[in-house]
Amino acid sequence: MIQSTKNWVVEQPNEDLIKQLQKELNISSLAAKILAARGYTTVEKAQKIINMDSSNLHDPYLLNGMKEAVERIEEALNNGEKILVYGDYDADGITSTTVMMNVLLDLGADVEFCIPNRFSHGYGPNEELFRKAYNDGVRLIITVDNGISGIEPVRVAKELGMDVIITDHHEAGEVLPPADVIIHPRVPEGHYPFGELAGVGVAFKLAHALYGEVPDHLYEFAAIGTVADLVPLEGENRYIVQQGIKQLKTTYNPWVRALCEVTSVKQQEIDEDAIGFYFAPRLNAIGRLGDADPGVAFLMSDNDLDATTGAKLLNQKNVERKEIVNTITEQAIEMIENDSTISNSLVLVIAKEGWNPGVIGIVASRLVEKYYRPTIVLSLDPEKGTAKGSGRSIEGFHLYRELSKNREILTSFGGHPMAAGMTFALENVDEIRSCLHQQALECLTDEMLTPKLSIDVPVDISEVTVDAIEEIKKLGPFGTGFAKPVYALQDVQVRSMRKIGAGENHLKLELEDAHGFIDAIGFSKGHLYDEITYGVNLSFVGDLQINEWQGKKKPQLMITDVQTNEWQLYDYRGKNQAQKWSNNLPQKDCDLIAFQQSTLQAFEEQFTNPIHLVTNEEDMKNLSSNIVLLDLPKSAQTLEKLIEQAKPQRIYAVFYTPESKYFNGMPTREHFSWYYGFLKKRPNFNLQMHIEKLAKHIGLNVEIIKFMTNVFFELGFVTIENGLTTVNSNVPKRSLTEARVYKQRVEQIELEQQLLYAPYIELKQWFNERMREYNYS
Repeated sequence: MIQSTKNWVVEQPNEDLIKQLQKELNISSLAAKILAARGYTTVEKAQKIINMDSSNLHDPYLLNGMKEAVERIEEALNNGEKILVYGDYDADGITSTTVMMNVLLDLGADVEFCIPNRFSHGYGPNEELFRKAYNDGVRLIITVDNGISGIEPVRVAKELGMDVIITDHHEAGEVLPPADVIIHPRVPEGHYPFGELAGVGVAFKLAHALYGEVPDHLYEFAAIGTVADLVPLEGENRYIVQQGIKQLKTTYNPWVRALCEVTSVKQQEIDEDAIGFYFAPRLNAIGRLGDADPGVAFLMSDNDLDATTGAKLLNQKNVERKEIVNTITEQAIEMIENDSTISNSLVLVIAKEGWNPGVIGIVASRLVEKYYRPTIVLSLDPEKGTAKGSGRSIEGFHLYRELSKNREILTSFGGHPMAAGMTFALENVDEIRSCLHQQALECLTDEMLTPKLSIDVPVDISEVTVDAIEEIKKLGPFGTGFAKPVYALQDVQVRSMRKIGAGENHLKLELEDAHGFIDAIGFSKGHLYDEITYGVNLSFVGDLQINEWQGKKKPQLMITDVQTNEWQLYDYRGKNQAQKWSNNLPQKDCDLIAFQQSTLQAFEEQFTNPIHLVTNEEDMKNLSSNIVLLDLPKSAQTLEKLIEQAKPQRIYAVFYTPESKYFNGMPTREHFSWYYGFLKKRPNFNLQMHIEKLAKHIGLNVEIIKFMTNVFFELGFVTIENGLTTVNSNVPKRSLTEARVYKQRVEQIELEQQLLYAPYIELKQWFNERMREYNYS
């Protein structure tokens, strides 16, 4: 058995629906399954997402306030007024600022931009920066990706004599800022056909209105900000990202080439993954660690030198960000593991002085992934007496709602069900932890504390072709609202398997089912090599990709998880040195079993865990589901009884046998007859003294001669006194098979043949028959 740490939830598709979509849309079964899993269950719905065009873009003037905003900006352009674009420090804010700067500069505006510093100014409109802008001669402020919550700073700006146009997409409060114009896809609620635009999407719509036509050259910025901000990739967002990716793949803009260079992304292969995992983190990093202005300067660079310099800076900041995140994560894990108050809480609340508040949200996400509990990471500031932090949650624990129950001790907080930010007095850290723990006890069950893995596209190997995977790419972009498919290959077997990589940390396999076979790669899953056995039905989860090598394309599965409910047999026969395989044993719930006292002596120094000596049924009780059979029992019945009692899910077969009965064989009747005649002619024969010479003379093993002697002794054919062997002349005839020692040898040889020397497949079959007999295979 291989158990996943997650609870797999496999959605089985409607086969009739899949066939219908396949036929009417002329697509592969894989593409049909993905569309059906995303809710596109009719041909009409599916065609709308497959064949998106410019009709998916709405008239920008449908946005409330757009007409007034354009008129005010054109007035500023005509009068030569100084304009300030006020952005945000994340990737959405940086790209929003870049979009607005591009359009205003193109229209001849006297414009500059300002992005608040996360640490000194905080999020959103800032009174100090607005006052500075006024003193610098600014008379019109245009906010992008922020402003909807800046009530007081906007009031100050108006009192100073500046006009303010807010463009934003964040949740609006009951009271709105006293701006001249607010452009927001959900303010007022329901006025615009698509309410899920990112901040850069709103800026793009304003640019569209100002230009009087769709600004195709700004799609690439809009795509990056939209993907980075994790807004739903549906409707208008989807079309924006599709067009942006096309632009990014072919543009000659130097910043795109420079970004591809530092991220090792091939420009012609840019997709939503490249944006989400390589481009956006670098843009986010600059604002997480300090001023975000260089991010805008980079996106506006128009020559190779500036672009290369900017890309290297972003990359350097991202490296620094990773190092800081790793350090804080390690410190947080150490605190959790060593502090029972923290570790025993259903909501992890970890706090430390000096942690960078710009990255603690990432740390919280990592800790949720590791412990699967709601997590809040706090940076303590003793001088200000505050704890400032970010939280990430799990399904079933509405973080914003649970925090709101403690609003009397929270200075400020905001967020949504799965993420939140908060600030409060540092002396209240323990109280917050205690309160949230009690609240979690009321709403989180054990089942909810086990992460779920939703698998929406189960497939057969026969469905996985290069053409099908290339077709799936055309369904993109995948992301929030149109999730990337999670594929499952169920009940397949391993055809071949080997470790790869310099440290043998990765795993390469060939998987097969009744329909064919497919390559699979498991990065950082080299440990599975010692857990997976051949001949077992396994299920794999992962992503389907195309591997191209020397001009040939092949589909392959990138493994993310694996499990099997079948028992497994691990063959360590002939490996009597435990150091060669003991590290492969489970760390917990694993019992070492010996049937012979001599085996204890042979292995006791090789293990720190105790070895269970099994001599009767009482010794077989309370064994774990993972058993290591260090040696062979005296009879098959003993092992069968052990299997019945333990019901093992993993059997590690060592079968240490220092003296093999099967290897030495069974002497013939002629051997017994010759040896009896030999002893009869030599009364008082000193066997111990002459056994070596006798063995050479007769051509039998010393162990065989001792065995024959014991048979004769048990049947009364000989007596042994003081080491001297003498034949008894007046003993009635008896069959050799009557001797208990003879029967034991026959049984032991048969047992060795079945268990010690049988091929793996026969050994597995022997156990399988017993497993079925006890109805738990």
